[in-house]
Order: sequence, then C-alpha cells, then structure tokens
Amino acid sequence: MILMTPLFRSRFIALCATLAVTLGAVGCSSTNSSDDGTLHVSASFYPIAWLSEQIGGDRVTVTSVTPTNVEPHDYELSPADVTALSKADLIVYVAGFQPSMDDAVDQLTGPSVAELSSVADLQKASSAAVEADGSTSESNLDPHFWLDPVRMQAVAAEIERSLAEQDPDNAATYEKNLGALQQRLTALDSAYETGLATCERDTIVTSHAAFSYMANRYGLTQVSISGIDPESEPSPADLAAVKKAVEETGTTTIFTESLVSPKTANALAAETGTETAVLDPMESQPQEDDYLAAMESNLSALRTALSCQ
Repeated sequence: MILMTPLFRSRFIALCATLAVTLGAVGCSSTNSSDDGTLHVSASFYPIAWLSEQIGGDRVTVTSVTPTNVEPHDYELSPADVTALSKADLIVYVAGFQPSMDDAVDQLTGPSVAELSSVADLQKASSAAVEADGSTSESNLDPHFWLDPVRMQAVAAEIERSLAEQDPDNAATYEKNLGALQQRLTALDSAYETGLATCERDTIVTSHAAFSYMANRYGLTQVSISGIDPESEPSPADLAAVKKAVEETGTTTIFTESLVSPKTANALAAETGTETAVLDPMESQPQEDDYLAAMESNLSALRTALSCQ
C-alpha cells in the first residue's frame, strides 16, 4: 500500500480530477444524469448513501464512494472514484472525515455539492480521543453523527433540500419520502430513549470513539480504546486508563466492531474478566441489515450490556 502525504495526495487527486473532467468532456453529454433519467448522487460513505436512497427512492441512482466492508476514515480515492464523482449530479459528503474526498471535491467543478458538517452539528472530539489519534488537525471534529437519530433527521432534511434543488420536478416525491423517513427516525430515537432510560450501568467501553453523539443523547458515558480513527494504536497508558474505567464502573462488556481487528479489545476483556459484543459504528453497510435494523441491534446489545429494564 502506498502511503500518501497530504501534499502528495492533494496533487494526485488534482491530476485525477483534471483527467476525469477532460475525459468526461470527450465522452459525456451536457447532462450528468444516468441513462434512465434518474439523478446521479455520489455519497461519501454508507450512512449518507442510505439517507439519499431513502429520500430519493426510484428517482435517484446512489453510489457510495467508499466500498462496502472498507473502513472509510483513511480510504484513498482511486482515479476511478474521482472519475465517477466528476459524472455525478450531486455529491453528498462530510468535510474533514476523509481527506482524499475533501481533495477531490475541491478540485471538481461540475457536480453540485451538499456538505453536511454544519447541519449535522459536528462537535470537537474529546481531548482524550484526539490525543489517542495523535491528531494535528485544527478542527478535530467528530464525524459520527449518524449514530444519533436526531442528527440524522437534520441531515436527512438537508439532503432532501439538495435533491429538490437539483430536481424540482420530483420535489414533492422527495418531500413525501422525507416525511416517512423522519417518522421512522423519530420512532428510533424514542426506542433508544425508552430502552436506555433505566439501566444498572451507564458506561460503554468501545473499540474506538465513534459513539459520543449517541452516548450524549441518551445519558451514557463512552470510554474508548482508540480515538476517532479506529486504526490509531492505544498507548500503554491509554490501555491502563481503560482497564481502570472497566474496573471502577463494573463494566461487563467490551464492545468490538466488524471492520476493525478485535485483538486489543479481546485482550482487554480477557484481562478484566469481561465479555465482548459487537456494537456497529455503521461506517460501512451492515452485512445483512440496513441502518435502522443495525441501530435496533445496537440498542439490543446496549440494553444487555448495561442490564437495562
């Protein structure tokens, strides 16, 4: 695997974008819409793609830039990815989450862009999570808004607005689909609020710091092994702090996830005499479910781990 410095990545993406636009001008007509007349939407990764599909229905063709079963934090866009972006009618993404996505969007001039970080009300990651990543970013925003159903509703409304702006002929359809989606997200929020209201414990120990918004929404405390980036390596001091938190809070479960090696979490569980269970951060499409089903599975896992009534 080739490791790209920020400068090299930026120049590489700029070259890919230039080629994409040049080749697209030779081979494409003036419209970017797909052959069947639907609106082409490129979403940076799964939760945003899922929202776009739910709202757009059969009026849109949605492509996730990050492939299924790929951890999106450090995914490097390929020339083919940049070419596909250049042919989209609408790009939907969160700035600051995927650096190569940011670089590509900055270089492309054809597609319309919906950048979601403001409407998602992203907050700075905790100092502990930032230190665990060794991050030097000035923003250090936590991108994991989709694990909070209330933030998902705000982002859904922005995506609906962007789709209607690009395709006013189908605006009424997008509005209707948004209404149905908001009802399901409201029900999901209510299920979490009720399901986590009365529990013996309120601390969750996770593989990486993906669950802050969810924890803050429902009165939980997150203790993470790694920081915002799941590939960051915890220091011995970090692991000692997590072990101490497990012992002091009476934690019975260490949460792992499907796209990240559970080796460290398993070792911590063995050392502390706790169990492990999966809590899906949904950075990629769940293997058998969609967003709502996976969130319901997460709620069930939380209720079991926290001994909720």
